Amino acid sequence: MTVFAIILGVIVCLNIIGFAINKIFFSNELEAVSPYGQMVEIKEQKMHVYSMGDGEKTFVLLPGFGVSLPSADFGPLMRELSKEYTVVCIEYFGIGFSDQTDTPRTNENYTEEIRTALSLAGFKAPYVLMPHSASGIYSEYYAAKYPDEVSAIIMLDTTSTAKTGTGNPPKFLFGIAKLQQACGLTRINGLMHPSQKSENGYNEKEISDYKLFAYYVLNDTIINQSYRMLENIKEVNAIGFPQEIPVLKLISSQTEKKAGAEYQINHLNRLGAKAESRIIDCSHFIYQTNVTDICDAVSTFLEKIN
Repeated sequence: MTVFAIILGVIVCLNIIGFAINKIFFSNELEAVSPYGQMVEIKEQKMHVYSMGDGEKTFVLLPGFGVSLPSADFGPLMRELSKEYTVVCIEYFGIGFSDQTDTPRTNENYTEEIRTALSLAGFKAPYVLMPHSASGIYSEYYAAKYPDEVSAIIMLDTTSTAKTGTGNPPKFLFGIAKLQQACGLTRINGLMHPSQKSENGYNEKEISDYKLFAYYVLNDTIINQSYRMLENIKEVNAIGFPQEIPVLKLISSQTEKKAGAEYQINHLNRLGAKAESRIIDCSHFIYQTNVTDICDAVSTFLEKIN
């Protein structure tokens, strides 16, 4: 018991020290980084909209769950696509330069926020939606509610809405994670995680800013998004998908191996006859390493549907 008490005391002391250091030395470090694009106001809160290019077609990049700074994370893909298209990255509330929000993270709220942000930033439908991971859920909902505003969807290893799943992670896990973040442990862990590499097209600012924002990725907005994920999938599954909208789903070999072929087949069947897929040998974060493969697939797909 004495040994246990000593160990516990050391852990508590280290957390207190870490918390104090974080508050004293790092509390304002995000304020030193300026937004890459423009800030638009939605219901008295600021949302970051970042764009490149001036092509006739407008691509809308929508980030996956837990990406700390999408405007940096999508950098190389945006630069390549912007050679031919207008490319817009939306940073949802709770991530990147955007404010947090108490508004529930429902499909309807995500969709209306995307539409409002694009309109306020000066972009007009129809759009080619390009969601990654969980954003595929919101993109399908957007297409179902406003099919005239979506000319196509190009999915980057998106979550299947054909499988609803059950259960959420215990809430105490998020509490522990928030404590770790407040005490600076995510800063230490970040040193051990792989980051974007300059050889994949990232510049030093994007790499540096992404790492910095990753220290603060967890907040109540993100937690609410996580807890509504299954509910959002079920809602989208129930309303169906507009069969006239063409879809290209780019699937990572990592996800194909982990989830199985049936997971993807069922999703493609739900999306209809105008949905097709292609497997790319890469991780779930397909756009971090395979920009050329994505752009080649996009070019072929758009030529076919046009």
